[in-house]
Amino acid sequence: MSFKLLLIAERSDHRLLVRKHVEIEWPTATVVEHRLGEDEPLPAEFLAAGYDAVLVVGAPPTETAESLAVALRSKPDFAPLVLVLLEEAPSPAPAPAHGLHRLYGRKIDRDQLIRAILRAAREQKQATSVRRGHPGYEHHYRFGSVLIRGHRNIRQIGSGGMCKIYLAESERAGALVVLKVFSQVPDVSERIISFDRFLQEYEIVARLKHPNIVRIYDLGIADDHSYIAMEHFPLGDLRQRMKSPIAPSSALKYLEQIASALEAIHAVGVLHRDLKPANVMLRADGSLCLIDFGLAKANELDAELTGTREIFGTPYYMSPEQGHAELVDARSDLYSLGIVFYEMLTGRKPFTGGSAMEVIYKHKRADLPPLPLQLAIYEPLIKRLLAKAPEDRFQSARELREALTELKVPA
Repeated sequence: MSFKLLLIAERSDHRLLVRKHVEIEWPTATVVEHRLGEDEPLPAEFLAAGYDAVLVVGAPPTETAESLAVALRSKPDFAPLVLVLLEEAPSPAPAPAHGLHRLYGRKIDRDQLIRAILRAAREQKQATSVRRGHPGYEHHYRFGSVLIRGHRNIRQIGSGGMCKIYLAESERAGALVVLKVFSQVPDVSERIISFDRFLQEYEIVARLKHPNIVRIYDLGIADDHSYIAMEHFPLGDLRQRMKSPIAPSSALKYLEQIASALEAIHAVGVLHRDLKPANVMLRADGSLCLIDFGLAKANELDAELTGTREIFGTPYYMSPEQGHAELVDARSDLYSLGIVFYEMLTGRKPFTGGSAMEVIYKHKRADLPPLPLQLAIYEPLIKRLLAKAPEDRFQSARELREALTELKVPA
């Protein structure tokens, strides 16, 4: 028997001990850890639908763990909980409650823990069966007209020309995800370029395991529609973060992280081609994550997917060669990254205009506005990133990262 459990505890030794108890009993069990007080609080919409049970461990004072468990269990359809309180049982002890199993003791009793997990898992299985038999059950798994089992629709959060975007809870991922639902799977005889790009987005990212690249959880087809489930970023994107000033030291850290992501995708022959603040997301730990490979291009698929001399991307962040539909390579992404870095440092874009073509022209012909004097130390870095000719820029993301390690920034 294999279980999928969510383990919530403040102390690492408690998490390790519970994990060991579970894995001894069920070697194939999956235990997902949540560090209470360190990780972002569980989202209000999260129901732990993909878990057999949720374990909450608390040491004296146990009020935080107790309050959390009670609050979670008060949500309709939340998974059953096992609350482990490392203290003597009060007198009188709380009455047993369906879906909330309390265990007391100064040490974790393994046999008691295993029995409680089994009871909770049975309750979850029974509750799931009852919900599936309810006439309105499928409504929660509909995304427009599309039924996608295993993904609970929370709300629509956006739309594009080729897909609608939803916030959903994925049972497989055991987390909230962003679900992109493609408009329709084309017939085999058709060649719909946007659909090819949609599939390529998954294929590119799914094979990359990198801390600064979005995690892809699932891809599938339902009711003649394809979908992709990816990591959710409740803190938003770099564009929102840039509404407030960013210290140069933070901008440098962000620059290094994005460069690291670019190094990884360039290593597998892929260009992003739409690098901009809206495609850089923030995680709760302060790290950045590159998303949206809808315009990404595997080099060997260039002719098939883009044809010749087509322009893709956002003019404010386009390299001169991309804006003029010339051949592009990794150095074009580095130019776009340079624009983002310039904007992080100064709070403004280097090239603006009344039309897209005016902005594209300035990227090719206009002089780069100098940085303010207090930022002069970054001038050589910016000039090299934003050189008009690709051969005058950094030649790779790795070369950029090496230059960052050598940059002497005053404390």
